[in-house]
Amino acid sequence: MLAAAGGVAATLHVQKSAWADGSLADNSTFDPALALWHEWQSAYARTAELCRKQQHLERRLVDAIGFPKAEIELPDENVTATVSWPGDIEDLFGDDPGFAGLRARAEADLAAHQARWDAEDRRIGYSAAKREELAAAFREQELVEDLMAAPAMTLAGLAAKLDAVLREGESAEDCTEFPWPQLRAALGDLARMGQAQQPGAFMPGSDQTGPYPRKRREEVCMSVMMYQRGDRI
Repeated sequence: MLAAAGGVAATLHVQKSAWADGSLADNSTFDPALALWHEWQSAYARTAELCRKQQHLERRLVDAIGFPKAEIELPDENVTATVSWPGDIEDLFGDDPGFAGLRARAEADLAAHQARWDAEDRRIGYSAAKREELAAAFREQELVEDLMAAPAMTLAGLAAKLDAVLREGESAEDCTEFPWPQLRAALGDLARMGQAQQPGAFMPGSDQTGPYPRKRREEVCMSVMMYQRGDRI
């Protein structure tokens, strides 16, 4: 244990000396934060790719089948009610025996529409793509948490943390609310300082010439998520 502690101390001493003369401006071997940033960036790109894939499949599924639903004519009220999951039927009719026929018809229509949805889902692979995206997103979040907890030993490591914060936390592209413009400015300052120390060195975020792309779900995706109620996939 003492030998290991001595090795860590010696490594940190070398890292601090190298950081002072700028030789670690882009050295992920000596900077755990920068090393994690590279791993997280790959996971981030993978999650975004899978998000686009499942969104495309969602659109196909909705266009082909439509959200599972049943329409129920309520003769006494002269209106048509639409239900999209069994809980809606329960809320509408309760256990009133007078609505047994309407309830049975609504349940049958909804089940038939759900069966068509499920069959098309299996055919195009939407739920499988959704599960894959969720797993990738979970891994990405694990990595960003590890990145934030890791010690940054270089300016590039600090830039890596700010870059990840902007990509993961900014609510909208080029958001003008505090603290996002200030964080973008700080990242720009760090990138200039690092490249001044070591011309040509890559600094996380320095290659971003426009707004950070958002992994924002479009309306159809949000609608499917609402329909699924978090437990249907």
